[in-house]
Amino acid sequence: MKHTGPLSGVRVVDLTSMVMGPYCTQLMADMGADVVKVEPPAGDDTRYISVGPEPGMSGVFVNVNRGKRGVVLDLRTPEGADALRRLVRTSDVFVHSMRGRAIAALGFGYADVAALNPSIVYTNCYGYGRSGPDAGLPAYDDTIQAECGLPSAQEALAGEPGYAATILADKVAGMTALYATMAALFHRERTGEGQEVEVAMFETMAAFMLVEHANGAMFDPPLGPAGYPRALAPNRRPYRTKDGHVSALVYNDKQWAAFVGAVRPAWADERFATLERRAEQIDTVYALLEKTFRERTTGEWLGLLRSLDIPAAPVRTLDELFDNPHLNAAGFFETVETPNGPVRFPGAPARFSRTPGRVAGPAPRLGAHTAEVLDGLGPGPA
Repeated sequence: MKHTGPLSGVRVVDLTSMVMGPYCTQLMADMGADVVKVEPPAGDDTRYISVGPEPGMSGVFVNVNRGKRGVVLDLRTPEGADALRRLVRTSDVFVHSMRGRAIAALGFGYADVAALNPSIVYTNCYGYGRSGPDAGLPAYDDTIQAECGLPSAQEALAGEPGYAATILADKVAGMTALYATMAALFHRERTGEGQEVEVAMFETMAAFMLVEHANGAMFDPPLGPAGYPRALAPNRRPYRTKDGHVSALVYNDKQWAAFVGAVRPAWADERFATLERRAEQIDTVYALLEKTFRERTTGEWLGLLRSLDIPAAPVRTLDELFDNPHLNAAGFFETVETPNGPVRFPGAPARFSRTPGRVAGPAPRLGAHTAEVLDGLGPGPA
């Protein structure tokens, strides 16, 4: 497996499972890192949660573990623990997603790993940060969505609490773990110092949700409740047209003037002439626009709005992404030959002009590279 990209030459010990940690390390593998995924004998549970070409190779697992080398080690045995210690000595990054007590009980807490390799970047991927009272609680995407206020915010739109239709907390926390690890690696390149990094799903999603929703609650005294009115407006949804739906945001004053000038809705007057005025009554604006959008077809609206340089898009299904003309023209998908035949992966979204990344290879079958990796570490216990 040949690794190219801006992280070529970086070795990562990946002791993560499910999605948060594996997504972080998948992005590192796409950028050229040699990611060694260490699994227990039973394997990562994500191997078994969705459809796949063979048992233990579910679609979710195959996607978030692509391009990695797979090793099976039983860390409860002296032999397995010794093998991991030897791997740590040759690595740049150590990422795990166990709770603090569990990783410490195995002998691979930060102090243990740093004693073997002082320059290593050690990243903890937790549900809750260690310094709070919930530190030991188990966590999954659904429970963290609930903790961070997302289902409550969705209630404003749907009438009852609801999850986002994606594992948002896992993926946002995974990307946060990536940028935090990269920042620590940058520090190490400048100073030679390794360090411990902690990324908690709850803290990550609280920060994510409060980017816009902190709003008036940030100030002392508060200027209003937490919440960004435009995002919480009940009428904020794709507009129904004569033959379907369209997404459009007639937002700034230039766009508004262009829309009103071309469409001339009877309700458009000075009450809505500026962004400030529209923001004060945004749900009313959405409701008026919704009535107007019913007057034309989706195609007619897309043609008009794009001619006016107003953001607009069709409402696509997930399956339609695989045949999307823009994504295909941009070379977004990468087809990789695997032992089960070709797999069309969604590729790395970031592009580098000098050190482009790519999908380095297929996801490993359970323990596929154990002998290869351990042989590369030199002599050791069997």
